[in-house]
Amino acid sequence: MVGLQTLGRGFNKSMMWFLEKKHAHLETLLQKAKPVHLDHSSRILILSDLHMGNGGRLDEFRQNAELLRTILGTYYLAEKYSLVLNGDIEELFKFPLKSITSKWGDFYDLFLKFNENGFFWKTYGNHDAALLDEKDYRLASSLVESISFHYGNETLLLFHGHQASVLMWETYSMLSRAVILFLRYIAKPIGIRNFSVAYNSRKRFAIEKSIYEFSNLAKIVSIIGHTHRPLFESLSKVDYLNYRIEDLCRTYSSTADELRQEIGQKITALKNELDACYKKGKIIGLRSGLYNNLPIPSVFNSGCTIGKRAITALEIEGNTIRLVCWFNGKRRPTFIDDRDQRPTELGSTGFSRIVLNEDSLDYVFTRLHLLT
Repeated sequence: MVGLQTLGRGFNKSMMWFLEKKHAHLETLLQKAKPVHLDHSSRILILSDLHMGNGGRLDEFRQNAELLRTILGTYYLAEKYSLVLNGDIEELFKFPLKSITSKWGDFYDLFLKFNENGFFWKTYGNHDAALLDEKDYRLASSLVESISFHYGNETLLLFHGHQASVLMWETYSMLSRAVILFLRYIAKPIGIRNFSVAYNSRKRFAIEKSIYEFSNLAKIVSIIGHTHRPLFESLSKVDYLNYRIEDLCRTYSSTADELRQEIGQKITALKNELDACYKKGKIIGLRSGLYNNLPIPSVFNSGCTIGKRAITALEIEGNTIRLVCWFNGKRRPTFIDDRDQRPTELGSTGFSRIVLNEDSLDYVFTRLHLLT
């Protein structure tokens, strides 16, 4: 028995050493991050993965450009939010920077206005890391690799997310020029889509899992982009639907008869939404964002700005963090939420905002420390 206990302790130490080595690059991001302190008055908008191009048919940013321009200028500036753009803002794999700034120059002016509200920071991702070599880049003074938000004694580390795959990042660094030449001058003219982790479900899941492991080991919250998949408290859409159905089933059994019909209708709506996810055929992409028996709220992902007629984002307001979706009011996203959250239209713009999920940062960190 003693021998088994000793062997077990040795295995745990070896596993800890392996994880520390595996996540050494993420630890470096944490140590070198730009510090930003949060307090009760903080208001921060976090967006990622704009993939701005030249405005042509292969520019994925084009479809939501007016939506983003409107919500930034009409809502977030007026509401005194600071702004963080979390990587892959320019699509430099397919387009030269000059063509991007020529088409979307007004957005650069808009981004910089957020300094008046507090700050504007911009991290770089794998698709816009070449900005580091651009001498006259307009947003150079705001460019960092990672940001550490300090909430009391707690830390939220913001970075794009591609750094979790050291092999991919080092390979990209060595072959970046060849990749860019291929995508710009061969793939782009014939309409080939980007070779991106955002479209590879296996890689996407592996990267999220690696960041999840690191965050739990370091007892921090990580805020990422990169995979284009919104995550709130480490839960994907499918995870969330499963948990809400389970919670409502438990509630149903202890609820008065006259209220059961309403709960039953909510369960049916959520179940139909879950079934619809699987019917889309992306079975691998539906792999759980839950990496052990209890969900630890250590990873958040703002999603992306190039969804079909919709933009997802993270907001931090005081002690609250929330995942929101902006969309054309005539085409509400199919995401089902049984809570009393209703879309709020932004004046007469035709665009609406809905809160997909929100929670207290105090509660998030309490769970993080108790469950890790």
